Amino acid sequence: MWQDLRPLGRNPETNGYRRYAWTAADTDCRAWFQAQAESRGLAYETDRNGNQWAWLGDPTAGGAVVTGSHLDSVPDGGAFDGPLGVVSSFAALDRLRARGARPTRPLAIVNFGDEEGARFGLACVGSRLTAGQLTVEAAHALRDADGVSLPQAMERAGHDPEAIGADPERLSRIGAFIELHVEQGRALAGTEHPVGIASAIWPHGRWRFDFHGEANHAGTTRIEDRRDPMLTYANTVLAARKKARLAGALATFGKVSVEPNGVNAIPSLVRGWLDSRAADQDTLDLVVAEIEKAALERGERDGIDVAVTRESFTPVVEFEHALRDELGRILGKAGRADLPVLGTGAGHDAGILSGAIPTAMLFVRNPTGVSHSPAETAAEDDCLAGVTALADVLEGLACR
Repeated sequence: MWQDLRPLGRNPETNGYRRYAWTAADTDCRAWFQAQAESRGLAYETDRNGNQWAWLGDPTAGGAVVTGSHLDSVPDGGAFDGPLGVVSSFAALDRLRARGARPTRPLAIVNFGDEEGARFGLACVGSRLTAGQLTVEAAHALRDADGVSLPQAMERAGHDPEAIGADPERLSRIGAFIELHVEQGRALAGTEHPVGIASAIWPHGRWRFDFHGEANHAGTTRIEDRRDPMLTYANTVLAARKKARLAGALATFGKVSVEPNGVNAIPSLVRGWLDSRAADQDTLDLVVAEIEKAALERGERDGIDVAVTRESFTPVVEFEHALRDELGRILGKAGRADLPVLGTGAGHDAGILSGAIPTAMLFVRNPTGVSHSPAETAAEDDCLAGVTALADVLEGLACR
């Protein structure tokens, strides 16, 4: 499966992946998922929001145990973030069948669409729509960098955008969702454990900072006459690092656009996107407020107008304790005692769905901790340990 999936959406110059939602690369990944489902005799379907499902058993019976993740990527992302969960789900099902396990509840594998938000700027669009956390109106208003709307992109890819929206009936048929994911950090590195259990997802969000100045000639405008928004932006980036470090939080300006974007032109507008995360809500609120204060104060000094807009936000997610404990019991019974229980600063579809259905996560050891990069990796033995752990969990939940 890895060999079949590996070339899809891969950039040969960077060796990273550009599997953006509703593009040709995304279509190829979707075709791969459908082929994997049909080759196993699973019932395949695409839901109203473009999420893909592969069912073993009656989807309408209720109490289904679902696993899976996503196949899209960040710009030049790695091979494991998302795809490891989908590939491992099919492999875990194969292992269950090899054991002769007989599910007493429906089983399903899912590929949630547009989890990374690389194209339209909002993460977890497929699961947010399904859970009713993203309105149809807000979804229709999403635009990519070329001005293409989400409905236009979906329609070009052959999906009806008028069908999107909350899907409570589907969620009501799911008893548990288990997402396996490569660890995005090094908590498991150096330990004897290739697999860990998730405890919670830190609260996190994205904020757009607009710095409005005055365009002018780089070679003729005196320093004292300039209203250069790049200076204010640069100071804000440094302030974000300092405020986050002091609070034990995370803050990153990872995307920026400049107008008119000329080498010999002072910008008229610099727009930067802040990603910030913290272990608790109060700390996150404090850090973002401090960064905004620093931007406004420096903007006043530089003669720059600063505007801040929150574009997305996800509160802290505590995975259901009963389900998390059940995973620990199942895996402990299979000989994996005292598995690490890890928090994470990364968002996931399991976090979005946790408000509607019981969800849990398994992490597979990442020796470098690198993620969202072509350098992202996991050892084959650890990935296989993840498959076995997921198979044990699915058997424990669905074959009772």
